[in-house]
Amino acid sequence: MLKKDNIKLGIVLGILAPLLGMLIYYLVAFLPRHVPFTEYLGYMKQYKSLLTAVSSISLVANAVLFTIYINSRKDKTARGVFVATLLYGITVLLIKLF
Repeated sequence: MLKKDNIKLGIVLGILAPLLGMLIYYLVAFLPRHVPFTEYLGYMKQYKSLLTAVSSISLVANAVLFTIYINSRKDKTARGVFVATLLYGITVLLIKLF
């Protein structure tokens, strides 16, 4: 992985990893059915259960990233990934409630 150890890097990676997880979910589950990406985003807005599934997979991507940085003793970067994970989780929770 990256050799730096700082919180900003962890936050950036913690924001990008869930987006990558969301894209991978789209490529595996929706692209074979020829569903456009914008329609996929609309489905997530309309069906809260899909939002739950996508956010779970996206947060697994952050868990993997967090584990990698903890095991390589890059604690500041891992802390940044954790902060981004909390922000992501709270955001999804708020979207589901409203």
